[in-house]
Amino acid sequence: MTASARRLRRLRLLGLALAALSGVGSAAQTRINGELAVRLGDGVAAAATSFGVGLVLVAAACAALPAGRRGVRRLAGAVGPPPGTPRPPGGPRPLRWWECLGGLGGAAFVASQSLTAAALGVAIFTVSIVAGQAISGLAADRLGLGPRGRQAVTGFRLCGAALTVLAVAVAAGRPPGGAPVWLALVPAVAGLGVGVQAAVNGRVREAAGGALPATLLNFAVGTAALLVVLGADVALRGPPQDLPAAPWLYLGGPLGVVFITVAAATVRYTGVLLLGLAVIAGQLTGALLLDLALPGAAGPPGAGIYVGVALALAGVAVAARPDRVSPGPRP
Repeated sequence: MTASARRLRRLRLLGLALAALSGVGSAAQTRINGELAVRLGDGVAAAATSFGVGLVLVAAACAALPAGRRGVRRLAGAVGPPPGTPRPPGGPRPLRWWECLGGLGGAAFVASQSLTAAALGVAIFTVSIVAGQAISGLAADRLGLGPRGRQAVTGFRLCGAALTVLAVAVAAGRPPGGAPVWLALVPAVAGLGVGVQAAVNGRVREAAGGALPATLLNFAVGTAALLVVLGADVALRGPPQDLPAAPWLYLGGPLGVVFITVAAATVRYTGVLLLGLAVIAGQLTGALLLDLALPGAAGPPGAGIYVGVALALAGVAVAARPDRVSPGPRP
């Protein structure tokens, strides 16, 4: 193994470890945003609040750090040129308009947290997210949406994705507290956007020369989308309740910043699917621990949750098998 291959392998392992830790934080974010939605009496308002707090934090970091300011200028130059503009020597690759919309996937994810996590419980919510992430990770790698380009859909990857879908069916078969079965489909669909979000944010990170400006764009797009939806929500249902005073209810935004920054920084080494698998492992671990230590309105996890989590982890292990994958050119 060459020195460059060893370095790449170390970076990939480090990226997977960081992604798993961010997944644990994502499970905590799910509980926090779900509780904030209960306190506000409005899931959309909770999602917009969480994303707004994250946007303020990452904007302040970009303004304070020289690397952040340089990255924002570099990103503005990459977004601005019209299609067909030649790439300047050493300059960023021009971004297509759809590559700047990764924040919509994050907005859908946070909205699903606020709307369904309290009713489903963190464990069922997380297992549902798993299915969407695994499927979208396969598709994003196959289409070459991420910075690593196209990667083949192998038998191991397909089997792993199938196991995660089965995990959702088992874990969500009997939602606690009388919650309808279809409610588990909401985070599953949001999970589809998470994989695409990681892919395009990785490309934005390359154009900006850093993960922080990519995170800023992600939160700006997501916050704008959620504010539009919140405006319609307020017009139809009226304003939410007053913001609660407990500071911990606003930690969802900072946890989201960590999650998006880690994903944008590491996806070029791991690929979309493996990044999603590492995050999934962290999410499942954190979700079960949270539901066991601090049961929410849904109560402690039942036997079906354990079976679903086991199936999902089996899917992670199978899909991560080192098949020979031949990257192709980017679209």
